[in-house]
Amino acid sequence: MPARTAGQAQYLHLTGERTVPGVPEENYWFRRHEAAYLALLPYCDGTVLEAGCGEGYGAGLIASRAERVLALDYDQHTVAHVSVRYDGVRVARANLAFLPVASSTVDVVANFQVIEHLWDQAGFLAECHRVLRPGGRLLVTTPNRLTFTPDSDTPLNPFHTRELAPSEMDELLREAGFEVERLDGLRHGDGVRALDERYGGSIIDAQLDVVMGSLPGQAKWPAPLLADVAAIRAEDFTVDAEELDASLDLVAVAVRP
Repeated sequence: MPARTAGQAQYLHLTGERTVPGVPEENYWFRRHEAAYLALLPYCDGTVLEAGCGEGYGAGLIASRAERVLALDYDQHTVAHVSVRYDGVRVARANLAFLPVASSTVDVVANFQVIEHLWDQAGFLAECHRVLRPGGRLLVTTPNRLTFTPDSDTPLNPFHTRELAPSEMDELLREAGFEVERLDGLRHGDGVRALDERYGGSIIDAQLDVVMGSLPGQAKWPAPLLADVAAIRAEDFTVDAEELDASLDLVAVAVRP
């Protein structure tokens, strides 16, 4: 199953859902996600379970370091794609409410841009706690509610069930029995901040204006904007603990005692 082409980017509407590499219109979201994977890759030793792998590029990256990678996703077509696209990744179709892994057998659980989609976040974290070995780590990234949906507790994104602020993420992890080793935020680095200034304060809004103002599949991208978006790199984002409440995404590392 080949990766989608640029003409198929219409189906994502730039929400960042199941973004894929190699599509210029999606490159901002792909690089933003990739930056978080790269920031947490040093933790990916031993056996890694990626709960919610999407297109699979993250599992492929993790496989460059980990001894073993098992990637899970609920979507059958996604699983078929990952199985043929990424060497070194075992993939299975699974509901994340019940992880198909024995207790205390995994060194790392990776959950990138997924927990905001789950109806039972506490139940999922309990499953992560169960499958991790003592001392194992849970790696989580998710949009920061304070900047993603700043004016409402109800997500504007129809794919999201509950978004988390930094304090809510910290509390949720601790209530599940984890020790929070690291809670950082992902922000625009110098390169993307320059694009924010170029496009009236927000490169995100500039992209959304193109897509949301068009019929599905008929977005007309201005050539300069598309070129700027296509040139963004993972290195153009910053992950650290500064200005956490103002960050775009939360990046957490939690340890099972």
